[in-house]
Amino acid sequence: MAEEKELEKEQVKVKEEKEQEKEKEIELTLTDLPGIGEVIAKKLTEAGYGDLISVAALSPRELISLAGLTETAARKVIQAARKVLDLGFTSATKFLEKRQEVIKITTGSKNLNELLGGGVETKAITEAFGSYGSGKTQIGHVLAVSTQMPIEKGGAGGMAVYIDTEGTFRPERIKQIAKSLGVKPEDALKNILVARALSSDHQMLLAEKVVDLIREGNPIKLLIVDSLISLFRAEFTGRGTLADRQQKLNKHLHTLHKIADSYNLAVYVTNQVMSRPDILFGDPTVAIGGHIVGHASTFRIYLRKGKKDSRVAKLIDSPNLPDSECVFFIKEGGVSDKE
Repeated sequence: MAEEKELEKEQVKVKEEKEQEKEKEIELTLTDLPGIGEVIAKKLTEAGYGDLISVAALSPRELISLAGLTETAARKVIQAARKVLDLGFTSATKFLEKRQEVIKITTGSKNLNELLGGGVETKAITEAFGSYGSGKTQIGHVLAVSTQMPIEKGGAGGMAVYIDTEGTFRPERIKQIAKSLGVKPEDALKNILVARALSSDHQMLLAEKVVDLIREGNPIKLLIVDSLISLFRAEFTGRGTLADRQQKLNKHLHTLHKIADSYNLAVYVTNQVMSRPDILFGDPTVAIGGHIVGHASTFRIYLRKGKKDSRVAKLIDSPNLPDSECVFFIKEGGVSDKE
C-alpha cells in the first residue's frame, strides 16, 4: 500500500515537471533572448525564424547576416536559445517518455492501421505513393475527418490543414466520410483549413504558415500535402534543373519534419509515380523524388489497385515495422476492410 502511494507521488511529480517544462517553452519568445528586441525579433520572424528552435539551429554567421548583430552578441543569443531548449544528448529512457506523446490517427481501416503500427503517427511524415485511383487522396480525406475525433476513438482531438496542389480536395467527400464516422458534417468542414497551392514556392510558404496558425491557437494535429511533388515536377523540367529541384524539395521536407516534431502533429503526403523501363521483372512503378523523398519519409506506403475493386497497401519503409501488405476498400463512408 505504501509502495503504491510512493509510486503515485512519483508519477504526479514527473507529470508536474513535464507541465512546467512545457509552460516554460510556451512562455519564452525571441525577445526573452539577450540582445533581441522587438525590431530584431520582427526581422527574424519575417525571415522565417520566429521561434527559439530555429534560432538555436543557426550558426553565428547566419544570425549576423539576418539580424545585424555583432559576432559576440550572436553567439550569446544562440547559446541562450540552446540552453533553454536543452538541445544536448539525453538518455534513451527520457526519449521513450517523449515517445508517449505520439498519437496514432486511424485511417478507418483496421488492416491499414495494423500495417502502420496503429495508425498514422504524429511527429512523423507518412508518404503514400501510387498511380491514379489507388486511394492516396481518399485516405487523406478520411484522415482529415478522423483527426477531429477524440483520442480514445482513434482521432487526435484537433484540426487538419490540407494543402491541395492538384485540385483534388472535395468538401462533398468530407461530408460523406463525416456522417460515416459520426462527426457532424458542418463541424468536420469547419475544422479543415484548405489552401490551393499555385506554385512550388507557394506550397513551401503555405507549409511555413501552419506554424502561424498553431500560434494563433488552432489545435492543428494533421498536415496533408496532396500531392508533394506535382508542382516541383511541373516547374523543374529536364536534367539540368534536377539538382535545383531536389535542393528545394529537401528544404520543403525539412520544414515539414520540423513542424511535425515541434508541434506533435502528423504529416501525410501523397506522391506521384513513374514507370522504370529498365526494370524487366516485377513491378516497374517507383515513386518520384528519388532518395531525397525516400530518406525524408518516416513511413512509406505503396498503394495499388487489387482484385474486385480492392486496394493493396504495401509498407515499403519504416523505422520500426516489418515490410508487409494489406487489402482495403474505398467506400462511400471512407476506407473499409469489407468488400
